[in-house]
Amino acid sequence: MTDESSLRSRRGARELIVKALYQWQLADHSESEIRSQFADKPEYGRIDQDYFKDLLGIILNKINFLDAAIGKHADREVKQLDAISRAVLLLSIAELSERRDIPKKVSINEAVELAKRYGPKDCFRFINAVLDRYSKEDHKP
Repeated sequence: MTDESSLRSRRGARELIVKALYQWQLADHSESEIRSQFADKPEYGRIDQDYFKDLLGIILNKINFLDAAIGKHADREVKQLDAISRAVLLLSIAELSERRDIPKKVSINEAVELAKRYGPKDCFRFINAVLDRYSKEDHKP
């Protein structure tokens, strides 16, 4: 796999994770139900499936830690966030704290792009600010 296709594959996985977390927030399905539903999507064959499974599992198993991190660095409570902003923050904070192989700048930039694409108007500014504050701390996995 070329670097470019690897990047697209990882970007696609992030996008599906945000969609999966959005659905999880609304329907409260189990991790296995979410994985199964998203594995049936046509785009699933074009993404980094290991990354999708790994990060989705991390997020759903560490949801309390991740929500606490969001709450600490946001100017509002987690329950006040729209589902997309929360999904993007969950993904990005999990990536920043658990995936040391991915540069912080890449994680934050990808989050901002996801927020621009799927989130409410200007939520990307909020996402960027929260992740910038979070990334300045040392986070041990």
